[in-house]
Amino acid sequence: MERGSFFTNPVVPDDRLPGVLAAITERVGVDDRIPRYDAVGGTKLSAGWLIERAGFVKGFPGDEAAARLSTKHTLALTNRGSATTTDLVALAREVRDGVEDVFGVRLHPEPVTVNCVI
Repeated sequence: MERGSFFTNPVVPDDRLPGVLAAITERVGVDDRIPRYDAVGGTKLSAGWLIERAGFVKGFPGDEAAARLSTKHTLALTNRGSATTTDLVALAREVRDGVEDVFGVRLHPEPVTVNCVI
């Protein structure tokens, strides 16, 4: 059962926004439908939109994986029944690092973790 998002929507400081938007344009072309909103400290972007445009699809990395992205939305990490904390953390890091590599935006987990670092 899914309960909610794993990553929060990132706030990009105003001085970094042009570079991030350039990286988005390079990856997906000109898209004026980028979900973004004014926020304290900069512009808030959609984590789910960034995850998908970075190449992570619903159900990533596949049916055989113990931990994967939800088949309903890319913001949720799911345990298929046998995933360990290590599996979930590895998946979260892969998605986080992938988005950062492509767009220069670091995602942060929404859940509070105990005795593990994402």
